[in-house]
Amino acid sequence: MSVKPGSPSALFAGPFALSTLSAPEGPAFPALVTPDAQVLDLRIAFDDAQLTATGLLENWDVVLPKLRALATQEHPGLRPLSEYRVHAPVEPRQVFQSGANYRQHVIDLHVAHRAADDDRSEQERRAEAAEIMDRRAAEDLPYVFIGLPSSVTGPYDDVALPSWAEKPDWELELAAVIGRPAYRVSVEEALECVAGYTIANDLTDRATVFRRDMPQIGTDWLRSKNAPGFTPLGPWIVPAESIADTGDLRLTLKLNGDTMQDESTKDMIFSVARVVSYVSQSARLLPGDLVLTGSPAGNGMHWGRLLRDGDVMESTITGLGSQRTRCTAEA
Repeated sequence: MSVKPGSPSALFAGPFALSTLSAPEGPAFPALVTPDAQVLDLRIAFDDAQLTATGLLENWDVVLPKLRALATQEHPGLRPLSEYRVHAPVEPRQVFQSGANYRQHVIDLHVAHRAADDDRSEQERRAEAAEIMDRRAAEDLPYVFIGLPSSVTGPYDDVALPSWAEKPDWELELAAVIGRPAYRVSVEEALECVAGYTIANDLTDRATVFRRDMPQIGTDWLRSKNAPGFTPLGPWIVPAESIADTGDLRLTLKLNGDTMQDESTKDMIFSVARVVSYVSQSARLLPGDLVLTGSPAGNGMHWGRLLRDGDVMESTITGLGSQRTRCTAEA
């Protein structure tokens, strides 16, 4: 290969990644992508015209060694990635989303939502919030809610901002992709159920997070997070074995070229393993499911700048590549 895996010009970490592509006017298909932007159609490699990314993930323990072998061989069928459209790498059956999982982000929110009669200094309030976060990490549970697969879109697709969304915001997140059924797995077992990782941008309309008509029932995640296209995903699933430490990845989101989010997963309150394990205590995780792990500080509400027509978001996570999405006003 002309580009060594892990070099600055490589698309992602490791010798290969899994993607879902299509040729112009053609059906989507699962593909092996090399770090130097070459593509192998896995329908041909596995002799299965109906093969999907979900189908590969359902047999991940058998498929992974074959993908490793394919990545080391020369193939006359390799084609340039530039010939294809890149879709979301998988169509999940279930999407689990984590909230309030980055220490600095939650501290910022705690300080920003000061009660009217709280006359303490910002330093005092930050110290209180930090103490709460330490106690939460040691004693409490992750906060997870359910998203809709219909909100998932490709990593380079435009995102239509609904006319009713008054405060659309960004939330760059590391997403774990499940590779085997998991139910009530321990924290120690949790990462064995993860096939790989990808990038998610969990867009949120801040104006509809809380129900104004009935505040007693709390948050309305259906309306605030699940509009079509509100979860740009991908471009690739990078196998878990290619990511050395999910506890030390850099998440960076730029808006029109300006850096808005730039944080390490070191700032997570609950690790990937703890979140996956927690979800599995209540729900049966299926191959291809997504577990989003929360977003760091630097959302639009922090900057006082929400998304609008024409904005371009560029999101990167260490070893997972990058996505680029443009916002448009809903027709």
